[in-house]
Order: sequence, then C-alpha cells, then structure tokens
Amino acid sequence: MTKTVKDKFSKAFWIANSVELLERAAYYGVFIVITLYLSRIIGFGDIEAGIIAGLFSAGLYFLPTFSGAYADKIGFKNSLLLAFGLLTVGYAGLAIFPTLLEGQGLVEYLQKTVIDGKEQPDIIYKGLRESSMRYYLVPVLLFIMVGGSFIKSVISATIAKETTEANRARGFSVFYMMVNIGAFSGKTIVKPLREEMGNIGLINLNYFSAGMTLLAFILIYLFFKSAQHQGEGKSFKEIWDALIKVLTNGRLVALILIVSGFWIVQHQLYATMPKYVLRMAGEGASPSWYANVNPLVVVLTVAWITQILRHKTPLFSMTIGMFIMPISALAMASGNWLSADIDLGFMQMHPVAFMMIIGIIFQALAESFISPRFLEFFSLQSPKGEEGLYLGFSHLHSFVSSVIGFTMSGFLLDRYCPDPKLPEFANDHEAWLEASANAHYIWYYFVAISLAAAIGLIIYGKVIKAKDAEKLKLEVEK
Repeated sequence: MTKTVKDKFSKAFWIANSVELLERAAYYGVFIVITLYLSRIIGFGDIEAGIIAGLFSAGLYFLPTFSGAYADKIGFKNSLLLAFGLLTVGYAGLAIFPTLLEGQGLVEYLQKTVIDGKEQPDIIYKGLRESSMRYYLVPVLLFIMVGGSFIKSVISATIAKETTEANRARGFSVFYMMVNIGAFSGKTIVKPLREEMGNIGLINLNYFSAGMTLLAFILIYLFFKSAQHQGEGKSFKEIWDALIKVLTNGRLVALILIVSGFWIVQHQLYATMPKYVLRMAGEGASPSWYANVNPLVVVLTVAWITQILRHKTPLFSMTIGMFIMPISALAMASGNWLSADIDLGFMQMHPVAFMMIIGIIFQALAESFISPRFLEFFSLQSPKGEEGLYLGFSHLHSFVSSVIGFTMSGFLLDRYCPDPKLPEFANDHEAWLEASANAHYIWYYFVAISLAAAIGLIIYGKVIKAKDAEKLKLEVEK
C-alpha cells in the first residue's frame, strides 16, 4: 500500500533528523567523558571539574526556551547554521586547547597508562594544576552550550512544523529513534579511542565531534529549506515573564524540586560513574558502554510500561519510578562489597563494573516510569489555559539537578574516591587503597536523596489532592 502525499515526510524533516543524529553522536561522545577530559587533560580537580560540567549541563537545559525565541525571529535555517557553526568551533576548540597548554610547557605527553596490558599515551602535568590558563577553556564550553541550546529548541520545533496530524506521531517516533541512535553511537566510539590512544583519545574524540557537527552544518547549508517563516513566536520579555510566573507558583516549584531528586541521581551516569569505574575497576573498564545500557533499556521498556499504566494517574507511575531509584543507587554501591570477579560465562567482569550495569538497568526502568508521565503531570499543575506557556520551563528540574548533581559528584569523588594519579598517590598505591576504601559511600548520598524525593512526591500528592478538594468545595458553595 503506497503512502499518500499527506503521509510522506518533507526533505526538511529528513535533514533535520539526520543532523539530530549527528549532533547527538557528537554531544554524547564528549559529554560521557566530560569530567574525565576536564580532570585528566586540562588538570582540574574533581571539585572544579564537577562544578564546570554541572554549569555546562545546566545551561543546556535553561537556555533552549530563550534560544528558541531568537530562532523564531531569524528563521530555522539561520538558527541551525549558527548552532552547528558554534558547535564545530567549540568541539574543535576542546581538541586544540591542550596543544596550547603544551606550547606553554604546562603538559608533556608520555607513554604511561596501561590498558589491557598495552602502554598508551598519557600526559604529565608541569604546573598546569597551579596555572590559571586552564580556565581559558570555559569560553570554549560556552560555544558548545549556546550552540546546543539552539539544537534542543529548533530541531523538535522543525519536526512539529514539518509533519501533519496524519503523520506527526510517526514523525516524532522517527525523531526519538534518531536521538537514541546518535546517543548510542557517540558513547560507543569512546572506548576504542581510549584503547588505542589512552587519555589522548579524550582529546582526539573532540575532532570526531567537530567533524560530525561540521557535516551537519554542510547538510543544513546545502539542503535544508523549512516551511517555517521567521518573525513568529514569543518575545524574550514574554518568556522571562513566564519564567517569573513559574518561579512564583509554589505548586510547580515544589514539583520541580522533588523531581530534581530523581535527576540528581540520573546525572551521576555522566558526573560520577565514568571516574568511579575507571578508578575502582581499572582502566580497562568501559564507562561509555555501560552508559549505553540506559537508553537501550528505556527503548525496550518505556512503551509497554506506559501502556500497562495507561489507566493509572501520572503521579502513581512517577512514584513507582521514584522508589526504584534508591535500589539503583544501592546496586551501584554494592560493587565495592564484592571481592571476586563476576563470571558471566563468556567473560569476566569486575564486580564494580557489573553492579554498575545492574544499577543503570534499574535507573533506566525508573526513567521509563517517570519521564513519559512527568510532562503530563506538570501540565496538570499549571494554571488552566496557560499549560503551553508553563511547559516551556518544565525542564527546570534538569537545570537544578545538573548544578547540584555534578557539584556533589566532584566533592564526593574528592572525599571518597580520589584520583590515584594525584601526586600523593602516584608512588604509594597503598595510600590510595586506604583513601578509597569507602568509595561506595558516594552512592549512599544518592540513595538518601532519591528516597527523600520519593517520599516527598507522596506527600506532595496528598497535599495537592487536599487543596484541590478544598478549592472544588469552595467553588460548589459559591
């Protein structure tokens, strides 16, 4: 049976999805190891790396609504060219910046790190940790943050505008598939680069990302032509006023803060997990591949979980997910309780790595219960008739959780699982073993946060139910 004209997707639709795949591959290839890059290549300590990565992630969630308003003014094609131009400069900058530090005599490349029995290129610091030059990297990250904020707002809007009622659901399913393929491929490329190049792979990975976004720039320039016209959309003042409305709405602020508890733990997939498994399970561990377990499980489970709970309230589904998160964090902690490798028959796994994967599976299950229903629930708490206005800031929880989650990660890693390559441990492995003996305590903090969030959501549900009943009663009496 042939597709009708209404069912077919436009060229702009396919170009938008293609560049989304390229952008996600570029972004996740870098973001899964961003804290490793900041510490191992640029010389930031765990605390500094956590704060910088947290602010970077927070900006990516806060800016898209404002970037989207500007995109409406200048047109989607110009916005995408601007976005991919900034991203290409930013990713290339991450690759080039370390060579500038080398030129200043602050780092030196050596054959040092051993991965799977092979020596790989590594770096040694020569005053970099005491030099303010490493902070010059921050403007480079701003290029990526601003460019990425345009992508988040423009691509999804393009999908909406380039589809019809007849094919919109199918169009967004294609979009979601492209996002996950891009995320999966970006994380997958990290391991072979590290195996072949050691820590230098953390630098060269950025050339891969710059190449992906440059290719996307060329595709947009040559082939993208959207039906969207510039001059539409809200003004910055309207968006700012909407933000103030959200922040002065106690019901929404409470919901944002409670759900942030879930996302604080979820962000540890990028904030804590890569450093933790490499330090505890060894350089042969594959944190980027472990992270891919999350989208794999979500894709396999989200549809049937949503279907099974379709007759239940969003709050019911979200509460189940919230109580799964403490189990996830406990599983991640338990790897340090085990002493022997896990025999899977076809391979041996370090217990820390194995239990990390178990924890990620539970984390993904929690996401499948929470994410599909959160926007629905958020809209129900918004004032009637203004749901669309308020939904523009429905991801403020990710802004809050990025700042808190990554910053906490830096302090906790520094306290319980320090870098074994620090000068005080470089020639004293026993001292590092003693310093990291309680590394699993890190995950207890996230058990507490996720459990508090789960209990908080139950209390929240009871409070708003009582308030809604009281409000309804007053309306009936009138």
